[in-house]
Amino acid sequence: MIDPGDQAAVTAQLGRPARAVHAVGHRCPCGLPDVVVTEPRLPDGTPFPTTFYLTCPRAASRIGTLEGSGLMAEMTQRLAADPVLAQSYAAAHARYLRARERLGHVEEIDGTSAGGMPDRVKCLHVLAGQALAQGNGVNPLGDEVVDRIAGYWEEGPCVTPSPPPADS
Repeated sequence: MIDPGDQAAVTAQLGRPARAVHAVGHRCPCGLPDVVVTEPRLPDGTPFPTTFYLTCPRAASRIGTLEGSGLMAEMTQRLAADPVLAQSYAAAHARYLRARERLGHVEEIDGTSAGGMPDRVKCLHVLAGQALAQGNGVNPLGDEVVDRIAGYWEEGPCVTPSPPPADS
């Protein structure tokens, strides 16, 4: 479970309580979480393949604009044409799976990562989440997305979370 202050920030970012949060995966330069690590199964038992969940609404909005521009199709075409890129992307897929497996095994999603990996690109949010949480050089396409949204933090914190309730 994450710190109550971080939980409050993530709730404010998402506009709802976050589910199955295991840890903060990355912090924005403003200090708030911008990626959380989620359990591979939600509390109701539903399998949840998105291990690195992007929570910052500013970053998510910028990524949505990139998705609307056709970038996912262009990246998928590049994967088909560039064996070195495809190999690096497949390695990111394998690393994603290992990270999720450390949190728990869920048979229904075994071998399935997220974001379209390892063969295509279907969600830039997931790729950016992995790149932020696992670091530069892990997912080449995630790194590109993070580079394209650079500066999302420059206006300061994206939310002002309510303080967690005091213990009684």
